[in-house]
Amino acid sequence: MTSTTDTLLNGLLDWVRIETHTPDIAGLNSLMDLVAAQAAAFGATSERIPGRDGHGDHLIVYSPWGDRKTPGILLMSHLDTVHPKGTIEADLPIRIEGDEAYGPGICDMKGGAYNALAALRAVAESGITPPLPVRILYTSDEEVGSPTSRALIEEQGKWAKYALVTEPARNGGHVVTARKGVGRFTLKVEGRPSHAGARHWQGRSAVTELAHQIIALEAMTDYDREITVNVGQITGGTGTNVVPQHASAEIDLRVPTAEAAEEMVAKITGLTPKTPDTKLTITGGMNRPPFEQSAASKALFDHAAKLAEEIGFELIGETTGGGSDGNFIASHVATLDGLGPDGDDVHTLNERIFISSLEPRMRLMKRLIETLS
Repeated sequence: MTSTTDTLLNGLLDWVRIETHTPDIAGLNSLMDLVAAQAAAFGATSERIPGRDGHGDHLIVYSPWGDRKTPGILLMSHLDTVHPKGTIEADLPIRIEGDEAYGPGICDMKGGAYNALAALRAVAESGITPPLPVRILYTSDEEVGSPTSRALIEEQGKWAKYALVTEPARNGGHVVTARKGVGRFTLKVEGRPSHAGARHWQGRSAVTELAHQIIALEAMTDYDREITVNVGQITGGTGTNVVPQHASAEIDLRVPTAEAAEEMVAKITGLTPKTPDTKLTITGGMNRPPFEQSAASKALFDHAAKLAEEIGFELIGETTGGGSDGNFIASHVATLDGLGPDGDDVHTLNERIFISSLEPRMRLMKRLIETLS
């Protein structure tokens, strides 16, 4: 382990020790405090956006150089994790095993979030002034769909010339050059209740109607077109001796293009009842638009690939079905995602990073900051 890797790992573990499950406002704000203090130590300034609606604060770190009005480089990181408070003590303690470092949120995405600040620090301390100003946006609610940060992300996207998203690397160090769009819907069915024994014929089962709709929804999946529809949660009924009046389902949609999104939203919201005297109510829509690789994003990837080659590794791009905050701005900003360190088993009690990937991924971000113009 090099001295740089050792420094990066120790700094990252300090962040991991502060648990930041999305609902844990105190934990998130405590880490935001630490980030702002560490940024100030090398001359960066920061702006705090107070949390609302049960979510933590957001933070923008500004590079010590550059005019804030000049379009520049936006690094995007979220500090919230899926792991409840106490996970680090009971189920996923910090530990090092060979080239692997374990801990809640260490891969998704504190590894990339820490590396972003480390890269900014390294450039600031080099004494070289890069061509463009840099901002790092740290948000607190990505894991639940970015309800309070989306407008902030879109606002920062209007300023940015380039967006670098520090989500973890994929499949052995690949970066993400495109992401599917994500839609979320709730389907509610209202039937007619009745006694299941004495007056069964009078009832109209909401559960039966929901079963018909689930089959119709799942049939919309088209692997050849990279479209998936998943009914992930269902509820219904009040007792075995009652024909159920109510039932509901939570639906996840993934689509590769804006055109497919428009088509599938119309199909899902246009569902009609199969059972007489039942009623459907469908709410929701696209939570994250598709991130399709534009010509500008392709040029950004090509530039990053050359820098990676100079550093000593091959940069490979791939498309993934998961969404990120990059989806919100990729249609009009050159965007490269998956720049965080490599790891595995995110969102599980086996989450880890590969320590040897920390330094080269930080150096790639540093070189992007130094060379993008």
